[in-house]
Amino acid sequence: GARCVSVDGDADRVVYFFQNQGTFHLLDGDRIATLIAGYLQELLAQAGLSDKVKLGLVQTAYANGSSTDYITNKLGVPVACAPTGVKHLHHKALEYDIGVYFEANGHGTIIFSQHAQTLIKNTPEASRLCVLMDVINQTVGDAISDLLVVECVLAARGWNAEDWFKQYSDLPNKLMKASVKDRTLVTTTDAERQVVTPAGLQDRINSTVAKYNKGRSFVRPSGTEDVVRIYAEAETKAEAEQLASEVADIVKELLA
Repeated sequence: GARCVSVDGDADRVVYFFQNQGTFHLLDGDRIATLIAGYLQELLAQAGLSDKVKLGLVQTAYANGSSTDYITNKLGVPVACAPTGVKHLHHKALEYDIGVYFEANGHGTIIFSQHAQTLIKNTPEASRLCVLMDVINQTVGDAISDLLVVECVLAARGWNAEDWFKQYSDLPNKLMKASVKDRTLVTTTDAERQVVTPAGLQDRINSTVAKYNKGRSFVRPSGTEDVVRIYAEAETKAEAEQLASEVADIVKELLA
């Protein structure tokens, strides 16, 4: 189907989508990040800079487990996880010479250290990478700049939206929220993937997740309302929904 792109009102988020035989397919920030990181890795290798420039990709806990698996095991690009919010991703991305960071909602960019910029500019074999660096807005999530980068990569690879989409299959996932009296009772660590308080909540989540194939779930307090946000993913849609529901019940029970 035709490749379509959508940006939000202030043009700092971008997602792609297409329809195939009546089925809607979303290419979100996770897929934009994997597309760009894979191509940057290829350009670094072509320029002989793989050992001199440290490339990394930063995600949040909301990134689909399939994308993390694809980046780590198929592309071999290091992945770091940061708490939700672009400021946290940006800060973590500074630890790399080239840091690619996107939230699943399509907000993100790529940043280059001074070391990387100098090396790339002074390496004749890195001319294509140098041009791509000029297309990228390193300062802020910029939907127009990001979509131009995506179009550059798709053109270089000779891919359409379907070729891009079939690189990996997202695990079914479910987002829920549980209303609580005091969300501050829930505190987290490890980029919001592990609960610290209340005691026993993380153990209950772990034992529940263990019952599901490819199961993963985490909870975090909302920053804006008295709810706890719940994310769950599993091998099937029904299992993801059931896992989210079970975790929501545990949260309500322990915070009652």
